[in-house]
Amino acid sequence: MAKTIKDIYQMIEDNSIEMIDFKMVDINGIFRHVTVPASYFNEDILRDGIGFDASNYGYAILEKSDMVFIPDLDTAMVDPFCNCPTLSMTGDAMIIDNPHNRPLAQYPRNIVKAAIQYMKDQDIADTMLILPEFEFYLFDEVGWKVEPNEISYHVDTEQAHWNSDTQGQGIVVPKQSNYHIAQPFDRSYDCRSDMVKHIEAAGIPVKYHHPEVGASGQFEIEPKLGSMPFMADATMLIKYIIHNTALEHGFSATFMPKPIYGEAGSGMHVHMLLLKDGEPLFSDDNGYSHLSETAHFFMGGLLKHIDSLCAITNPSTNSFKRLVPGFEAPVTVGYATSNRSAVIRIPAYAKTPASRRFEIRNPDATCNPYFAYAAILMAGIDGIKNKIDPHAEGWGPYDFNLFKLSDEEKKKLKGLPVKLEDALDALEKDHDYLTVGGVFPEELLTNYIAKKRKECSEMSAIPHPAEFDLYYNL
Repeated sequence: MAKTIKDIYQMIEDNSIEMIDFKMVDINGIFRHVTVPASYFNEDILRDGIGFDASNYGYAILEKSDMVFIPDLDTAMVDPFCNCPTLSMTGDAMIIDNPHNRPLAQYPRNIVKAAIQYMKDQDIADTMLILPEFEFYLFDEVGWKVEPNEISYHVDTEQAHWNSDTQGQGIVVPKQSNYHIAQPFDRSYDCRSDMVKHIEAAGIPVKYHHPEVGASGQFEIEPKLGSMPFMADATMLIKYIIHNTALEHGFSATFMPKPIYGEAGSGMHVHMLLLKDGEPLFSDDNGYSHLSETAHFFMGGLLKHIDSLCAITNPSTNSFKRLVPGFEAPVTVGYATSNRSAVIRIPAYAKTPASRRFEIRNPDATCNPYFAYAAILMAGIDGIKNKIDPHAEGWGPYDFNLFKLSDEEKKKLKGLPVKLEDALDALEKDHDYLTVGGVFPEELLTNYIAKKRKECSEMSAIPHPAEFDLYYNL
């Protein structure tokens, strides 16, 4: 049920709230915020908003950069990480206009709304359900330095295999052997349980949490399926909760795709399905893996546009250090059932019509979730509209271990981009499926590509410590 201004006043009274915190999202998918005393909160804010400078959030604004933030009352929650009783909510960025404010088209939440509306306007579906899986590392210590005379980073976690000679009680996990490891090796169990309690208190149901493969402190929290707009907000909130709860327990959390050399990388696999009038569109008892023609066309759209999608779903230079063979990373452009080496995996355990779905496995949590989920939907819609059959296109199904193919057979397979620059090149050439219907503004993509190219250029100019191993004594 939608919250009203009366509900917010009741929350303020029931929880002795002293501050109202408004959280906004920048172009990178990072929370920024502004806080007002609870006594200042009134109905005028819902109409007039809170002013801010959108240019400092990374958006290229053709109009004046002065914008207003309009809170979404449905997102209101008591923030568990503030000593001062605080009610937190997110919302939408609006362009100041007369007689009414209008949505800032580049703002992430507005893009998600536009993508959903486009799906409805095309009479394809009325609901997209998604389930992102959150993989992350927890470290006891982390530090880095980037100076002219020193380029370095270090991380440590007590149970890591490199501490086998110093861990006084012998509680260490062999490399790549952390999957579902139990206590006493699972040192962060209570921390993750607190994370889950906070996530559920925020109204986001959780399926489970567990240790992941990386023995240097990798874990996963998986929520339940939810509507795409809700889960975009939930993704921001889950990351916020994981970071803050980790700090409370003396850990540092990171969603970097590849923080540890030689250990498993962290992805954010996204499960998805469409509904129309409450009925699932991806289920067909007679289809491959019980998926419908619509589901296959959706997969075809994802695979057709996968190179350009990577620029949005894998937007860091570190992203492509994860997307390499050998670590269950999805590096092959194709689809299959229960095959983790393909970009699209159909889970065999999803057996009922209402749960039949597939997951795209290449995304990671360095993405702006609003951009990533909207781009995934737009690629799928393009596949449905143009009837892109992934089997006819030669993208599978790959129901065998792709890592064990001969070198000759591997040459026949198409792989993902190997670096961010390649994905950005693809996005420049292939983005009409994103801008159709005005969902992704052209100026946003232009600005986004320029920003990411700058990151690539800066990274390429920094010497790497491993280069000293290779070249110092030549």
